[in-house]
Amino acid sequence: MTPYTILFDLDGTLIDSVDLILQSKTYAFESRGLAAPSDPEWLRWLGTPLRSTFARYADGDAEVDRFIAAYREFQTEHHDRLLRPYEGAAEAVAALRAVGHPIGIVTSKSVELSERGLARVGLLDFMDTIVGADSTERHKPDPEPVRVALERLAGTPGRAIFVGDSVHDMYAGNAAGVATVAALWGPFTRQDLLPSTPRYYLDHVRDLPTLVASVAAEPPETGPRRPA
Repeated sequence: MTPYTILFDLDGTLIDSVDLILQSKTYAFESRGLAAPSDPEWLRWLGTPLRSTFARYADGDAEVDRFIAAYREFQTEHHDRLLRPYEGAAEAVAALRAVGHPIGIVTSKSVELSERGLARVGLLDFMDTIVGADSTERHKPDPEPVRVALERLAGTPGRAIFVGDSVHDMYAGNAAGVATVAALWGPFTRQDLLPSTPRYYLDHVRDLPTLVASVAAEPPETGPRRPA
């Protein structure tokens, strides 16, 4: 089989960090004497950089910095306790690696924090590259991070997929011309992701190697993709 470039989002796709994210958010606001946004409201921005998310609630860069400092304080202390692997994720990634597919991460986290999370769930050694929030000028839903990952892995859009759990992942992948896979084991439903027109929907990460094998066997597409 000709190798297919496999790109993953991180939070909500390979690692279950939703509780950590939401509790860090609550701590950041409450530590400053403010009411935190609701969990569903905060999750709307999952997949975009933390700075841009806090900027929606802060008055200027200095306040954003204070929010992020508090967020990071909680996250650093409770990271390993609240972070969990998704069942079957390690096995799926190992199976993809075993048949020679290059594998990369495209995330809105920093590379350092991404490495910590991947190491925690036993996935770091499988990754050929990590494109984080500190790797590009533009971020998801812009396609630049996906394109940078493809370039690093010598991949082409027509033989690559991007697996993610948020609409921002799907928008970025679609704009970069890769096949997008909606990870329905994350915090969002098919209905949530429908507006971003994923190419494929997948209920469980364990089924990803089978999907990749099927996609890799298809002839190259010559026209626009349609959601399946």
